[in-house]
Amino acid sequence: ASDVNVIFLFFRTGFLGPKGKRIFLFFRGFLGSSAMILLYYAFQVMPLADATVITFTSPVFTSLLAWIFLKEKYSIWDLLFTLFAITGVVLIARPPFLFGSNVTGIEGSYTDHLKGTIAAVTSTVSGASTFVIIRKVGKSVHYFLSIWYYAVIGLIGCVIALFVMNEWRLPYCGKDRVLLILIGLLGLGGQIFLTKALQIEKAGPVAIMKTMDVVFAFILQILFLNHLPTWWTVGGALCVVASSSGTAIRKWRQSLKKDKQNEI
Repeated sequence: ASDVNVIFLFFRTGFLGPKGKRIFLFFRGFLGSSAMILLYYAFQVMPLADATVITFTSPVFTSLLAWIFLKEKYSIWDLLFTLFAITGVVLIARPPFLFGSNVTGIEGSYTDHLKGTIAAVTSTVSGASTFVIIRKVGKSVHYFLSIWYYAVIGLIGCVIALFVMNEWRLPYCGKDRVLLILIGLLGLGGQIFLTKALQIEKAGPVAIMKTMDVVFAFILQILFLNHLPTWWTVGGALCVVASSSGTAIRKWRQSLKKDKQNEI
C-alpha cells in the first residue's frame, strides 16, 4: 500500500511537490539535513549523552519559532522552560567564565567540547525549524515528499562538502562501512517515523516520547563507549528534560482544550 501511495503521489504532484509548498519543502530538507550533519559532528567531538541532551532543548526553540512564524502563544511558562533549557546547556558546556579555567570531567579538549556544544545547539535550532515547517505544511503534503527532500538535499550537500574539503573516501575497514550504512538506514527510519508521528499525533505526546532518547543515550554510552556521565551532565539533563517535557505537556493540554472547545 505504501508503494502504491508513493507512485500515486508521483503522478499527482511529481517529486517536487505542489508548487505552493516547494519552498517549504526545500527549507525542510535543507534545515533537516543540516541539523543531522551538525549533530553527527557534535557526537564526534563530545560525549554522546551531552550532545543528545542539548538536542532536547528543541521544544523550547520550537515554541519560540512557532510564536514568531505561526503566531502561537508564548507565555511566561514558555519563558520559564526556556530558562531551564539554557541552564541545562550551561551545565553541560561549563563555560570557563562561569566554572573557571580548570574544567574537569570533559572528554578530550575543551575546545572540541565547545565546538560540539555550538554544533549541537545549532542543530537543535535547525531541527526546531523543521518542526515548525512540517506543522505549517500539515497534511497538504505527503510525508514521503518531506522525507524525499530531506534525503536528496542532504545527499547533495554532503557530496559537495566532501569534494570541497577533499575528504571523499570510503572507510578502509569493512566494519566501518557497515556502521555507516546502519547510520544512514537508522537515521532515515527515524526521520520517517518522526515525520509520520507529527502528522498523525499531537506534537506534545511525540515530544514526550522523544525524551526517551536521553535515557537510551546514557545507557548506550555506558555500555558501548564505557564513558560514565558527569554529575554536571546529569544535572543538565534533568533541567533540559524538565524543560522539554513541561513545554510538550503544556502544548498538549492547550491543544486538547482547543479541540474540546471546537467540539462544543
